[in-house]
Amino acid sequence: ALLVFDDLPTAMGHLPELAENQPATVELLDAASLHIAQKVLKRSSPLHDLTIGSHAAFLVEYQDDSEISLGARVADAGRLVSAFPLAISSELTKDAKARAELWHMRKGLYASVASARPPGTNVLLEDIAVPIEEVADTCEGLVKLFERHGYADNIIFGHAKDGNLHFTLNERLTSTTAPPRYQAFTEDLVDLVLSKAGSLKAEHGTGRMMAPFVRRQFGDELYEVMVRLKQLCDPHGLLSPGVVITDDPLEHTRNFKITPVADPEVDRCVECGFCEPVCPSRSLTITPRQRIVLRREMIRAEAGGDQALVEHLRHRFEYDGLSTCAADGMCQVACPVEIDTGQLVKHLRSEKLSRAEEWAWEKAARNWGSVTRAASLALDVASHAPVPVVIGSLSAARAALGPDRVPLWAPDLPSGGRRRTPRLSANPAAVYFPSCINSMFGPPDDSVGARVALEELCGRAGIEVVVPEGIEDLCCATPWKSKGMRRGYKTMTESLVGALGRATERGKLPVVCDATSCTEALARLADEHSLQVVDSVSFVRHHVLPLLPVHRRLPSVMLHPTCASTRLGLNDDMVGLASEIADSVVIPDDWGCCGFAGDRGLLRPELTRAATAPEAGAVLSKDKCSGYASSNRTCELAMTRATGFAYSHLLELVNEATR
Repeated sequence: ALLVFDDLPTAMGHLPELAENQPATVELLDAASLHIAQKVLKRSSPLHDLTIGSHAAFLVEYQDDSEISLGARVADAGRLVSAFPLAISSELTKDAKARAELWHMRKGLYASVASARPPGTNVLLEDIAVPIEEVADTCEGLVKLFERHGYADNIIFGHAKDGNLHFTLNERLTSTTAPPRYQAFTEDLVDLVLSKAGSLKAEHGTGRMMAPFVRRQFGDELYEVMVRLKQLCDPHGLLSPGVVITDDPLEHTRNFKITPVADPEVDRCVECGFCEPVCPSRSLTITPRQRIVLRREMIRAEAGGDQALVEHLRHRFEYDGLSTCAADGMCQVACPVEIDTGQLVKHLRSEKLSRAEEWAWEKAARNWGSVTRAASLALDVASHAPVPVVIGSLSAARAALGPDRVPLWAPDLPSGGRRRTPRLSANPAAVYFPSCINSMFGPPDDSVGARVALEELCGRAGIEVVVPEGIEDLCCATPWKSKGMRRGYKTMTESLVGALGRATERGKLPVVCDATSCTEALARLADEHSLQVVDSVSFVRHHVLPLLPVHRRLPSVMLHPTCASTRLGLNDDMVGLASEIADSVVIPDDWGCCGFAGDRGLLRPELTRAATAPEAGAVLSKDKCSGYASSNRTCELAMTRATGFAYSHLLELVNEATR
């Protein structure tokens, strides 16, 4: 629960009894932190209706090993909380989504503040600890120090139950010195914390900022013991010189890491690292955070005239930074301030394009039907030709033209898909946009594919759909966007919007798409062009399946959510739809983006292998399921390749269960 009080003294007055109630965590948020929380939390949160003044809040969580004991603990906590003079009503919730939203807000406080800093400035994060009874006075003292030294837009937050406080400073630093006010503030901060019998550092290392003050905190005798230990372990002073042990009283005012202005897409990044665990390339090359850091290092080296370093980094960045980035947007989902590093990669890819490539892809946008038919035919030919001949020919072409231009075929790829054709209806309920992915890649063996499955489901439910005129030449435009092909993207988008506008009667009918990545791309255009876009999984769950009986339930289904389904918030619909036709629905704990990313899985298959390895291990460690499903054909191919189980579109399983 988020417990909001009228002011900090009131909140801190109730901290002892709250701590005595033994919650797992009690997180403090000051008024400035609550302003950020208002922006992050959903409109349904009671916090949105509060005019924040001098308020303060605790984010509390209770945990236990069993439902019974947890229930008793929550009931006891509820009685305690109900007696608190709260500014807004609050109840303890066990809802996983509400809990995740609150923690996302709390963990993203620093990044939210730092992302709003003026370009070229640094936001410094510090942590101190004081006895619980001194927390309120310490917070009040910090606010006075901010005012005295001219620091604005600061927040105070932290682990109140442990007396551990974090606060931020927004400062413009150079690589060599800090302004005088920074030195003066630090001196006053040390006096404040030590006067409260506190520690200048809590959970994080002492670092350079507090190194000159370690002697003052611990006293001469203990400090000399530390110095002697340092000399014994590191006689030549090679290990982190100036950190913790230093004779320089101004160590904390020099040698700063500054943040150069790099790109609008990523200048807000504070290198917190939240994006790293969800990146498909994290175990192959580098992560979004590292891409941003390297980009900044190139700019720093260029400004310093170190051209040799610039060229070295650029050469390595070609593969590590650009070729192996899936640009899937999962980094944006994990980022507290929603930075999409993929946008930076797309921008940098566009800078590398030759005029010939731009021209070729613009022509492709005008003749997309021919391109998709050629791709489908190529897969048909490859599936019947001798494997060594196909692989040898493509390998030679990749060597001549480059691996980012020529795809690599493998025997586990399917044959080509069906050509897309228009479909008319006198009384349509929706416009069906069959994806070109499914027209290039055929369905798994003994399967009808997503398009036939959706059409059969709608047919049996009595729901009429139309397929737009000119569908064969249409695409969601993702291939052009991901490659940075601006002209081709504009050409395809104009054709797409025109065709969908006519087919939907200027937005009256919803557009239903059978590939979630394409749904996401279409959804980006929806608001701007007055379109309604629905993924086929949601459409079938809410509008089609309620009209159909389920004849054959499956014992179990293994699901692979996609990056697009996650970004669109469709995973609940995936689970809900699968639950209607299966007794057990499993999503592996280690699931993540498959890294296929359109054609990236064919151009750089090592990316897909690395991205799917954790999830594949989790899938193979479980009992075999009755069905394996996703909502995007290329994701199905990636997971089939990684696990050996045939993944199909979830609609195909629903179609079989209701036939």
